[in-house]
Amino acid sequence: CEDCHGSKGVSQAGDIPTIAGISAPVHGDFLLAYQEKTRPCRSSKFRQGDTSRPETDMCVVAAKLSAADVEALAAHFAAQSFVPAKQSFDAGKAAAGKASHARDCAKCHTDGGRNPDDDASILGGQHLKYLQQALADLRSGEREASKKMAEKLSKWTDADAEAAAHYYASLQ
Repeated sequence: CEDCHGSKGVSQAGDIPTIAGISAPVHGDFLLAYQEKTRPCRSSKFRQGDTSRPETDMCVVAAKLSAADVEALAAHFAAQSFVPAKQSFDAGKAAAGKASHARDCAKCHTDGGRNPDDDASILGGQHLKYLQQALADLRSGEREASKKMAEKLSKWTDADAEAAAHYYASLQ
């Protein structure tokens, strides 16, 4: 996991999420979704360790995990500290995204999407590039969303999604 997601699950790559601090139930659900191929599985190169290895994807990685492995990995990364990405963002877009968050997201993603106790993953402080891709996947239906979330996102424009990504990226 750390060869892509970084030491203790803190990603240094813009397109790879930090998995440290995400609650064990959510992390476990994500791994199961990769096993079931209900989440997008994009190829990625290894970011540390033996970087000469061929690219892989999360579906390939998760397919090798037993139920006990999923539980152990989820517990391990839940126990790590989330570290927000230090990155550039557009302050104007972030302000607009804050309003969208307050209107559509704050009920499930409290504290700017930074509260792991919500069991709704961690959004605040993730890498901008990852947030942009995740929101695009959710809006297109390529990544599964709850019915309520899908309804809200279906009303968003591309500009709304971009603003939300900048808002979450701004929470450093």
